[in-house]
Amino acid sequence: MDDLTEEDLEIPPVKYEYLDHTADVQLHAWGDTLEEAFEQCAIAMFGYMTDLRRVEIREVQQIEAEGHDLQSLLYHFLDELLFLFSAEPYIVAKKVKINEFDSENFKIKTTVYGEEFDISKHSQEAEVKAITYSAMQILDRPDVERPEVFVIVDI
Repeated sequence: MDDLTEEDLEIPPVKYEYLDHTADVQLHAWGDTLEEAFEQCAIAMFGYMTDLRRVEIREVQQIEAEGHDLQSLLYHFLDELLFLFSAEPYIVAKKVKINEFDSENFKIKTTVYGEEFDISKHSQEAEVKAITYSAMQILDRPDVERPEVFVIVDI
C-alpha cells in the first residue's frame, strides 16, 4: 500500500450503465477512448457484483489478456478480471487502468486496484458467472460520438 501514488487512488468518473436483459445483464460502457470504454466495462462488472463505495484500494494486481480480434480481446480481458474475483486472491476492483492496449496484436496489460472481497465488509450483489459473446458490440468508428462497448454477462 505504501507504493501507491495519489494518482493511483484517483477514481475516474462513472461512464457505464446496466441494461435489462432476460436472465442476464448487459453492461454498456463508454469513454473518450476505446481503452477507457474497456476500463469502464470492467468496473461496471465489479459494480454489479458489489457496492464499489465500500471497496478500498489496498492491493494492486497486474493482468494481461489477448485475443484474435477486438471482441475476443474484450471477452478475455473481462474473463481474466472475473477470474481474479472468483479465485484466490478474490480481488474486487475499484479501479482498472489499461497500461498497454495493442489493437493490432490484440493484447492488453492492465493494473487492477482494489482489495480482497470480504463478505463482512462488501455487499454481495448478483454473481457474474460468465462473460458472453452474445450481442457483444464494440463501437469505435469515426461516425460514432464516443467509443462504446456492450457486453452481456451471465448472472
